[in-house]
Amino acid sequence: MKTKTLLTCGAIAGPLFVSVFLLDGAVRANYDPLRHPVSSLALGDSGWTQTANFLVAGLLTLAFAAGLRRAFRPLKGSRWGPLLVGVWAIGLLGAGIFVTDPVSGYPLGTTDQLTQHTWHGALHDLFSLPGFVALSAACFVFGRRFTARGERGWAIYSAVSGVVFAFTVILASLGFGQAEGLVDLAGLFQRIAVTVGFGWLTLLAVHLLTRPYKVTGGGKLKTPEG
Repeated sequence: MKTKTLLTCGAIAGPLFVSVFLLDGAVRANYDPLRHPVSSLALGDSGWTQTANFLVAGLLTLAFAAGLRRAFRPLKGSRWGPLLVGVWAIGLLGAGIFVTDPVSGYPLGTTDQLTQHTWHGALHDLFSLPGFVALSAACFVFGRRFTARGERGWAIYSAVSGVVFAFTVILASLGFGQAEGLVDLAGLFQRIAVTVGFGWLTLLAVHLLTRPYKVTGGGKLKTPEG
């Protein structure tokens, strides 16, 4: 694939993923988007929708990571940024393949506190947690890269996104662990985190597709100065 095509996958992944889980969560019976995790949408008879959402977003983001690697190679960019985005993509794929365990009372009839992991629930977390860490780290790695290139606005935006993403992920995790005062808002915190993280990836893709880089006919990127 050409670099432009791979970067376009990154521009699509976030809006698609967020739109699907917001719509699904709004219409799902007995599901509270403010309280329950996005992963819980993969449970029940309609769970295939969120499972497919994880897999499609994971594949698109994995393609985007490959596009980032190509885009920054001729510009002597860091290898760590694309690699970390790739880890986030693998986390999404793992979350889609292995279904999470019920938590916070969804599906209806299950307990709030998760007392025992199933093997697929444990694998879900094993893939998901490193993905969250990787995406937060990617924000800072690219922020440093933008600082070195003199793109102060993008450097600040990347750093702020990394901080907000990490902070809201921690709050969501505490809430899903039934921490008092956070349980009823854990789903909201997670949605803020995912929206901020995917929003950053989406705008990064658009930024690379437009300026200050130009996609050449051979599928590589160069600066306006050549």
